[in-house]
Amino acid sequence: MSSSTLSRRQFLKVATLAGITTYIAPFGSTAYAALFEQKLLTPMRWDPATGLAQFRVDGIAKVTGSKIFARDIRARDLPNWPDHQSHALILRTTRADVRYTGFDLSRLSQDLTPDRIVTADDLQRDGVAFSDFYGEDMLLPAGKTPAYLGQAVAILIFHEFARFRLAKDALKFQSDVIQYGEQTGALQRDPWGTFRYVRVGGQDAYADDVFSSLKDAPVFPSQMRKQLPVWPDGKNHGEVGAQGMYYAQQIRNELQNPPKDSLVLHRKYQSQSVDTAALEPDNANCWYDQASQTLHMVVPTQSPSEVAATAAGMLAKSHFGARTLVMHPCYTVGYGSKDHFNMPFYGLVCALYSDGKPVRIANDRYEQFQTSLKRHAFDIDYQVSVDRQSGKILSFVGDMVANGGGRCNFSPSVAMVAATAAQSIYYLPKSDMTARADASRAVDAGSARGYGTLQSMAATEMLVDELAQELGLDPIEFRLRNVLKSGMKNTQGAIPAGEIRAEEILKKAQEHPVWTQRARRKADYEADNPGKLYGVGFACVQKDFGTGAESSFAKVEISPEGRILLRHTGAEIGTGMSTSQALACVRWLGQPANDVGVAITDWPDLPMVSSGDPYLMSQADQDQLSADPTWTPAFASPASASNSAFYYTHTTQEAARLIFMHGLWPAAQAIWRSGIGGGQAAPYVVRREDARWEKGLLTANGMQPLSLAQLARKVHEMGLVAGAVVHGFNRWQWAQADFRIGEHVERLPLDGLALWFVQQPIAQGGPAAQAASVLRGPGTDAEQADKTVTTLDAGPDDTLGTKSTTLGQYRVVPREQVYYPPMQRNNAAVTYYSAMSALAEVAVHRSSGKVELLNHHSIVECGTLLSPQLVSGQIQGGLAMGIGHALYEHLPLYEDGPGNGTWNFNRYHLPLAKEVALWSQTAEVLPPLSETDPPKGMAEVVMIPIVAAIVNGITHATGHRFYSLPVTPEKIQETLS
Repeated sequence: MSSSTLSRRQFLKVATLAGITTYIAPFGSTAYAALFEQKLLTPMRWDPATGLAQFRVDGIAKVTGSKIFARDIRARDLPNWPDHQSHALILRTTRADVRYTGFDLSRLSQDLTPDRIVTADDLQRDGVAFSDFYGEDMLLPAGKTPAYLGQAVAILIFHEFARFRLAKDALKFQSDVIQYGEQTGALQRDPWGTFRYVRVGGQDAYADDVFSSLKDAPVFPSQMRKQLPVWPDGKNHGEVGAQGMYYAQQIRNELQNPPKDSLVLHRKYQSQSVDTAALEPDNANCWYDQASQTLHMVVPTQSPSEVAATAAGMLAKSHFGARTLVMHPCYTVGYGSKDHFNMPFYGLVCALYSDGKPVRIANDRYEQFQTSLKRHAFDIDYQVSVDRQSGKILSFVGDMVANGGGRCNFSPSVAMVAATAAQSIYYLPKSDMTARADASRAVDAGSARGYGTLQSMAATEMLVDELAQELGLDPIEFRLRNVLKSGMKNTQGAIPAGEIRAEEILKKAQEHPVWTQRARRKADYEADNPGKLYGVGFACVQKDFGTGAESSFAKVEISPEGRILLRHTGAEIGTGMSTSQALACVRWLGQPANDVGVAITDWPDLPMVSSGDPYLMSQADQDQLSADPTWTPAFASPASASNSAFYYTHTTQEAARLIFMHGLWPAAQAIWRSGIGGGQAAPYVVRREDARWEKGLLTANGMQPLSLAQLARKVHEMGLVAGAVVHGFNRWQWAQADFRIGEHVERLPLDGLALWFVQQPIAQGGPAAQAASVLRGPGTDAEQADKTVTTLDAGPDDTLGTKSTTLGQYRVVPREQVYYPPMQRNNAAVTYYSAMSALAEVAVHRSSGKVELLNHHSIVECGTLLSPQLVSGQIQGGLAMGIGHALYEHLPLYEDGPGNGTWNFNRYHLPLAKEVALWSQTAEVLPPLSETDPPKGMAEVVMIPIVAAIVNGITHATGHRFYSLPVTPEKIQETLS
């Protein structure tokens, strides 16, 4: 075995994806320790009296600049890699309206000639290509018109850093490097996606709908003509699409011919393209070991399972004969920028063509602006009708067009979510929402924070303020008259989950001094500050969290000493997910996890498979596939859509709950009932529902408080459940299944389950015994560890999952019956919401048009807080992003934009500390309705209301309305001149 060959003592064998054996180095492995994670992650310090963590598990490593990000890793940092590091850069087009004919490297002296140049001809010859999701022309062939600005045409690889650096400097910003031919004009392509949601409510807000997407179906185009959708004819002859168009036309006709006592407004809004501005620019460090035919990848990613599956698929289709893929997913800062981004696969290509040398490719900031995923620019056209007497909205029509850029990415989904979010916090009796994501020559846009909802809801909140003014109503009072309440339906006809608390937030904001005193404050401020105009703005929104196909694995174990191990498929992208999931164990186990591993893709203890599309498969297909007790509609979700607090926590807490119910609680009863006459428990009635963790100790109805260490020892002595591996799936409601645990069948909100009964009989010397030895931890025989194997399979039928039966100490509990949410549930589009409002005080300089944010106050509702400090951090960071969107950040879409390769932070204005009211801002979080409230996703909603609040505040200050973002000094000067 060569020094470069991996030992199973360093890795768990994870997958065979498309014929490629795939390894992921989990946190606890020797290989991941080589990435310094195990040395740098700080064990959880937690105060049981307050329930608060003292700091994030990754916090110290990050603030001290330790090597925790993929960008910091070099070949010499990794075991078994060659010490020498090569480097690569990508040549990109800066035009998309002419034919690309080649490139000219004559600016490079002979000693700066690349060691390897990779072009489209190489990729075509060797069968290397993107997966379908990322589109065609990974490298653009000569003779074609670029699909978008910044499209890659060639990769230059250098084996010495100095030569790489000098060559890059020589080529940067030079217009003669890329060669062009005749003018062709930009490519004309059909939209990436088009959606329409029509709803006509019943007699009141709670009655059955006449027509809605959930009850009936969304409306889709019958065809495309000249890149525009052609909708069904609208004749109500029974076909659901035509029926939907019939009602859509009725709504629009009513707006064109409104009743006399109604107010109709028709307004158009624009939201700009924005850079995701991730702290860590895109990068990858990859090595193809030709001797063992193994590709190694160190990558930052929000979706490790997706990167592994896509990379394996690319390798399998290539002619390189690769047999093995080893991937290290590292901590990163994402917020959408590293969810299904394509840099890992350019790193893969670099490695394949580097003559066996590790290659690092890492964007500088110019390249990051040129290539990173952007927040979509939107053009929005709203029409709304309101009854003048009641002040209630009658009907609402929205037409939204997103600029999806040069590659599809998540543009269809972003457009769809924008349409379903446009109603914001309001009940709309009749609505017709259309959304289209256009293909263009702009830089790729993807799942940036806000995901279409920022664009559509900010516009709605600006419109609502104008409606209130037209009606002569207080803006918050107008909102209260129209607020969506629990049990009412959204624009898709679905009833949102649980209590809707937007009304509560509105009433709190209505009583805030900034709002009640705004007239006096305006007069006083302008008297004290000649040349400045003062205004107060308000906005309130509720944002969905989740995607409609959320899934995750979680594993929780307790050792005999009471230490808690947690493993999860979720990835850490800067949100503090690793910390919050550790804290999620407190509810059932009394303390947070001590040993946390995230971005785990190997699940040998719970073999499951996934196939088909969870959004598009037929109900018949789902019914047939679900008959396999190892099948699930989706394997593991990326870190996106504010999904960690609710969805990730669900699986973590379900695993912890099973340990409590079948391990800790029976152990506690055994302790309390020990001794003559039934022990201390005999005089009392001790019920499970009375159990409480108090300051890290378990008690119930006056029983002796017990530590987790005491309970864990008893669990292991009695052979009870000490570990659980679970899988959950959510399509706007949780899948459920019946599991037989002991003598009883339990219906759990899970679709997969394995349990570790400590004293499960295992044949000595067999593979299960060896696996059990591996799981026992310290002291495990290394050669036994070599034999712990799990296989994932993804063949031609796009199946992904685990199929091994080597389960060690864990025993799979087969589900006896599963209850997946019906496919029709997809049409709900969303059921989970978090709400937030913002009050903003602004001052506008008359002479310059400059806006000064004096203060802002936020009110947010997000259920039970796992970590108040992390929630506070999300609020502050989200507000800063929203402030930038409202006032500062903007990218031109085309030739003068980032695609030309000349943009950096010297031209792009991120808000500074002095521009976000850093020391005066305040926020409050509504307490949960009870301790049983689930935590809710809130990382995106926190950035949205401040956008409209600032714009509405500028209107209050100047008397002028603004419909295009950002509101710059130049735009304000035009209105004040």
